[in-house]
Amino acid sequence: MDRVAFKMKLFPGFEQEYKKRHDEIWPELSALLKDTGISDYAIFLDEDTNNLIGVLKVADKTMLDTLPANAIMQKWWAYMGDIMESNPDNSPVSTPLREVFYLP
Repeated sequence: MDRVAFKMKLFPGFEQEYKKRHDEIWPELSALLKDTGISDYAIFLDEDTNNLIGVLKVADKTMLDTLPANAIMQKWWAYMGDIMESNPDNSPVSTPLREVFYLP
């Protein structure tokens, strides 16, 4: 099992909307993430910087590379693109974070 962490950027003023959209996550997106081997997925908000920090576990890290081609993932990215920094393909601007400490 691999642990993966990354950061994204939320536009100011959209904190509640971001939470609302994730509270109402589409069942088909949740199923896709689980079918990809993702578990223990959490996103944290740094309210001082509006950075979003995602942390997840995945059975096979290479499976994450299949997500961008999935229509459900593309639809979700388009849905979220108005409230966070996004790339031209609507995927969130995401920066991988290097693990520097872990206490099992």
